[in-house]
Amino acid sequence: MTRTKKTGMKARGGRVAVIGALGLASVTLAAGPAFAKGGVEITAPHTARVGKTFTVAAHGDDDAAGYLRVCLEGRSAGTAWHRVTCGAVVDTGAEARVTAHIKTAHRGVLHYRAVLYGLTGPHDRHPVRERASDLAKVNVR
Repeated sequence: MTRTKKTGMKARGGRVAVIGALGLASVTLAAGPAFAKGGVEITAPHTARVGKTFTVAAHGDDDAAGYLRVCLEGRSAGTAWHRVTCGAVVDTGAEARVTAHIKTAHRGVLHYRAVLYGLTGPHDRHPVRERASDLAKVNVR
């Protein structure tokens, strides 16, 4: 009497299942959402003297909007954020920049952040906030 193997069909069925799972995983990864690339950075001194002028600068880019604009916002001692200044509107592909020269009159810690706005046109009245930078602290002595 001879025995016949029944594992041939099981092995072939297992291979088909693995190939099907890999194919489904590759289709799922290809159909996943595309994330916009970009970022915004801010630079400011760590300390400044009362009555002296210091510079806060920011730059950023994002490929999700047609036009970009960077604005600087500031606050002190837990007050609300207020807009310091904004840069020019630029096309996507160019880096948006802004620079502010600030002269302080009081001691304390000032906080600044850069906010990148996306616009649909150069004269868009309703910009969309795309990204915000980390906080930059300036200790005024």
